[in-house]
Amino acid sequence: MDIPEFAPGLSAKLELTVTDADTAQSLGSGDVPVLGTPRVLALAEAATVAATARQLPGGLTTVGTRAEVDHRAPTPVGRTVQVTATLAKVDGRKLTFEVTVTDGEAVVAEVRVERALLDRQRFIEKALG
Repeated sequence: MDIPEFAPGLSAKLELTVTDADTAQSLGSGDVPVLGTPRVLALAEAATVAATARQLPGGLTTVGTRAEVDHRAPTPVGRTVQVTATLAKVDGRKLTFEVTVTDGEAVVAEVRVERALLDRQRFIEKALG
């Protein structure tokens, strides 16, 4: 497998306007009507996928292998958060991203996500095998 060259600094941005479906109440991670931590993690991972998607050759993919979430502030329904994932480190097939979730100027969460580059078909076959 030829590993593509990913350089630190590669990034992607996403936005989400928080709805009832994104809340801790709806996700079962709490009983408050604010952006739930599982949704923060999902947003962080989506941003890391977006960062690498354009440079991945056919047949390769990345999968999440580790995440650390520091969820610092509540975000109510109706507010829009911005998610920025930046590739911080490349170690062979391991990609480490620093992700920041903001609501205006306020930092809502910081997430560190590690992803592994791999052959998509072999991964699926192993998972189903």
